[in-house]
Amino acid sequence: MQKIILDVPLISQNPELKYGCEVTSLAMFLQFAGIKVDKMQLADKIKKDNEPLFTNKEGDIVRWGDPNKGFVGDITGKTKGCAIYVEPFQDLIKQYLPHRTMNLTGESFNDVLNQVQMKKPIVVATTGDYKTPDRWESWRCDSKEIVTPLYFHAVALVGFEGDYVYINDPLSGKKHKR
Repeated sequence: MQKIILDVPLISQNPELKYGCEVTSLAMFLQFAGIKVDKMQLADKIKKDNEPLFTNKEGDIVRWGDPNKGFVGDITGKTKGCAIYVEPFQDLIKQYLPHRTMNLTGESFNDVLNQVQMKKPIVVATTGDYKTPDRWESWRCDSKEIVTPLYFHAVALVGFEGDYVYINDPLSGKKHKR
């Protein structure tokens, strides 16, 4: 059984970036690639959708930004924040690794593991408990509905062995979590 675990540096998103799991995971990835950049620099550079948050009397989100355009909400957590989706996130990656990045969304899991085998960590979208999403949030943005997992989270996939993967989790602060 093949075991690969890359020595990707662990960086915690807290306390500065309560909702900054994506940029913190990217900082780990880029530092592993030898690029001197930190999570705060990435948080400043990431595209943002500054559409204000509107809630109803019960506190449910009614209108907000579009994570397909940029990070929605406040990445620092001073006010509510949410997430950014792959296309604008990949635009940030390309600033540091032009012609060396790929979007593996929709590809087979073996394709993802092949990248790790080639010593390329992956920023992976998951949930805070690493399970299949079972609770969702939705709101309107312009004329469309945005639907996202309630506990959207991003981690750095840094290894695998048999039926297990290993991640660096910027929220829990755990390195090589199986």
